[in-house]
Amino acid sequence: MRWTLLVEETPHPGWYNMAVDQALLDLSAAHGEGFLRCYRWKPHCLSFGRHEPALRRYDQSRIRQDNIDVVRRPTGGRAVWHAGELTYAVAAPTDVFGSLHSAYRHIHDTVRAALASLGVPATLAAPPARQEGLSSGACFSQPVGGEVMVNGRKVVGSAQIRQRGAFLQHGSILLDDDQAMVAGLTIGQAPASAESPLNSMLPGPVSPARVTEALASAAQAWGDTWSGDIRAAEREETAASHFQRFRSDAWTWRR
Repeated sequence: MRWTLLVEETPHPGWYNMAVDQALLDLSAAHGEGFLRCYRWKPHCLSFGRHEPALRRYDQSRIRQDNIDVVRRPTGGRAVWHAGELTYAVAAPTDVFGSLHSAYRHIHDTVRAALASLGVPATLAAPPARQEGLSSGACFSQPVGGEVMVNGRKVVGSAQIRQRGAFLQHGSILLDDDQAMVAGLTIGQAPASAESPLNSMLPGPVSPARVTEALASAAQAWGDTWSGDIRAAEREETAASHFQRFRSDAWTWRR
């Protein structure tokens, strides 16, 4: 199977990033190809999970007053504050890595190997004794099994969706920032977050470019066919078809 690596040096707004990720899912379903995308966000952005009850969970008036950028992801999970981090996205046919949980762990094991190459002693979280519901708090507030951990704290938070025989998994690799913004915008008491940014564990700061390089190198194990960006025009056209959805309040604040 053919894989394409997409490294975006220019940060983009949340609505644009989510439209591109959705486009990668569409292209994987249409062509049976895989994509690995690494990118950042500008302005910094709060993203909600697809099924999160954002209307009753987050302070919409403060978000508007402080002009905080928000977007709802096409994937599930809980809120993430995208600031001092690197986001990855993987889109591929579902039969590449198997079940949802198998793909989740397979991709996270690749991220773990990438971080290990940078000197980070990362492991994967064991499954919890019981699954919690979609409660309030940051995506990083607790592991649900398979996340990338260091000393019992999450350094990567991810979510996945499956459509038309393909899947999209994207996630945030924390470099500098914590997730205090999520708690600050939560109505009422939010659970304590349990993240651990990479630069709090390394002797010197690690750049997004260096993490991207390590992740791209580790992902070579997924297959020996990596091509140039032959779907660029189609990807841009497909992403543009999703711009209105991810920019709209009707989607972002739909529940």
